[in-house]
Amino acid sequence: MPLNPSTEDSLRRLFYQGFSAHDIAEPLRSFDDQASSEEVKQYMLEHKYLVVGVRHRGMITGYIDLADLSAGQCQDHLRTFESGTVIHATAPLIDVIHGLQEEQRLFVTMLGQVGGIITRTDLQKPPFRMWLFGMVTLIEMRLSRIIEQVCPDDSWQQYLSAGRIQKAEALLTERQRRNQHLQLSECLQLSDKGQILARNPQLRSATRFNSRRQVEDAVKGFERLRNNLAHAQDIIATDWDTIVDLTNNINNIISGPERWKRDESPQKPSK
Repeated sequence: MPLNPSTEDSLRRLFYQGFSAHDIAEPLRSFDDQASSEEVKQYMLEHKYLVVGVRHRGMITGYIDLADLSAGQCQDHLRTFESGTVIHATAPLIDVIHGLQEEQRLFVTMLGQVGGIITRTDLQKPPFRMWLFGMVTLIEMRLSRIIEQVCPDDSWQQYLSAGRIQKAEALLTERQRRNQHLQLSECLQLSDKGQILARNPQLRSATRFNSRRQVEDAVKGFERLRNNLAHAQDIIATDWDTIVDLTNNINNIISGPERWKRDESPQKPSK
């Protein structure tokens, strides 16, 4: 279901401007270009640095990789910054993800020169995790809204097992006991909503997925990512493909389903 323009604009600002490369970048340690390679290598080993910057006349002009260092001076092993590896400190996190798909690291420009570095490890930091959690939450909210509209009067129940419906009813009873006024559909788990979406062709046509299997696989990925975010678990080793997929489709997530035709008749429960 599309959002009104003002809400969509707010979401777009949030995901594009709320956090930037600066929020997750680490300072780039640097050394003079005439510094001893052996001494710098020892420093990098002690502090577990794989890359450090190289200064010429006070400005960082390139970097050296730990694997390259041998005898001589830093300038003997200097690598220049390639355009695809450099990103501005104000760049949105979307650009960071796109960059890290191709590169092991990104160098961050600050005050006219490179001063920071980002690797995939930095995506474990709170700002990025908050950004991702917001995206997963938005997806789940959209699923709830479109299910309610396409399957009114709890007609979505035909797509779930009796056991899953009972769990939702039990949760609804508990929330009502706490004076929370909710609908039964609001007590569904993300996996339940995914099953409804996968099994209802009309709902599925409102998404970018072409098959039931695609929906099920995607929802499993979203659910795993959400759980890892909620429990402060590693999100890079297991969820990288899902993170990339979300980032590549962020505009669709913000704008909402556009292919769903509002004039289609809501589905009723099958007899």
